[in-house]
Order: sequence, then structure tokens, then C-alpha cells
Amino acid sequence: MNDFNRTFGAIDARSADTSVNVGLRAFMLGVYQKLALGIALAGGLAFLVGTNMFPALTELVLFSPLRLVIQFAPLVLILGSAFLMKRPSPLATGIMYWTIVTLLGLSLSIWVYMASAGTGGALRSGATLSPTFLTIAKAFFLTASAFGALSLFGYTTKKDLKPLGVIMVFALWGLIGVSLLSFLFPPSGMMEIIIQLGVLGVSGVLVATDTQNLKQSYFAFEGDTRSLAVMTNFGALNFFILFYNIFTILMSLLSRD
Repeated sequence: MNDFNRTFGAIDARSADTSVNVGLRAFMLGVYQKLALGIALAGGLAFLVGTNMFPALTELVLFSPLRLVIQFAPLVLILGSAFLMKRPSPLATGIMYWTIVTLLGLSLSIWVYMASAGTGGALRSGATLSPTFLTIAKAFFLTASAFGALSLFGYTTKKDLKPLGVIMVFALWGLIGVSLLSFLFPPSGMMEIIIQLGVLGVSGVLVATDTQNLKQSYFAFEGDTRSLAVMTNFGALNFFILFYNIFTILMSLLSRD
């Protein structure tokens, strides 16, 4: 992974004629297609488990100790890959992508389960959530619309978004730290909302900055089939996680009673 965490100073994608670059267009379409397939798989798994079509599977995913593995395994895989994948391969990054998509899709099934069963849930602050299939549809439409607009901005803007992206990454880790520290204090509904809105804003900005970074990375590795395949997997994974973050936060906000 370290091969792809460097500054690409040799070529400025913002000044390149990307409108006629067939290779760049094909590369970006490959990333978006993999993202779309990932979203479809995650949605299918969430519906399959959440609607209780196979009671044994629903029980295993949502009401057994396995649910803790499903919740924390994606984070372990992402952090582990940063140390273990010194020279990532297309196969390894592809397996990681589909594994994380599957795990996050299974974790989304709780929303479908509550909507299907007509039940609700409660947050640590005491706020109750009552999602419905209409809420899920609204959250998905808003997420897809915002994601598309922000990614288009990142693709077309001439402004260098890299400094902003660095700030947003630090801001995201700061919000994660604040979220963890909040467990040491009495629960607060206002703090929950502030953290959620912060993550929502940061994730939105990262959609644009990651899109521009993919363009710059393409021109740095143009012609290197192996590296471009790895970048496609990493790009789709970053996008999928951002899409997941935005969707789940919108679900939480829209489902509040």
C-alpha cells in the first residue's frame, strides 16, 4: 500500500486534457462500476438477512456473537492491510474489497430488519430510531445524489484539493477520537448529532478529494496495468466506505423519533 501513498508531483492531472483521455475515462469507469457492484452486493445481503428470509442466517448475523466480528472485522482488515500489504497485488486487494463489502453489507441488515419487523432501536443517548423502507430509500437517494455531485466536482475542478484532503483525514481521526472519549462521559444526544454531522461533512469532502487523487494517480501509473488494477480496488474501497458512512449517518438522522 505504501507505493500508493506518495505525492505525484511529476504530472498535474488538473492541467491535463482529461476530457479526451480515453484511458483515464476507462479507469474511472472501472472504479465506479466496482463501487456499484459492491453497493448492489451489500444491499442484497442486507435485504436477505434483514427480511428474515432465512431465519437461521438472520439469527447468526444479528443475534449471535458473530455480529461483533462482523462489526469490527472491516476496521481490523483496513488497519492490517496498511502494515501487511507492502506491495499489494490485484488479487489481494480484490479479495479485501469484496470481503469488506460483504461484512459491511451484513452489518446494514439491522436497518432492514427493523424496517421489516416494524421495530425500533435506541442509541446510547436514549434517542430512539424507527427506520422504515421509505427512510431507507430516502437515505439511499440522498447518499447517491450527494456522492455523485461531490465526485463530479472532484473530477472536474481545477483547484488542488490535496491540502484539503489531508486536513479532512486528520479531522476524521479527530472525530473518531472524540467519539471514543465520549464513552467516558454521560451520554449526550447533542454530542452524538455533532459527531455524526462532523463525520458526514468530512466524508463528503473526502469523496471529492479522493476522486481528484485517483486522477492524479492514474497519470502517475499510466501504462502500468498491475498498479492500475490495484488502484481500482483501493479506489472502489475508499468510495464504498465513504458511501457507507454517509448512508448510515443519514439513516440515523432520518430515523430519529
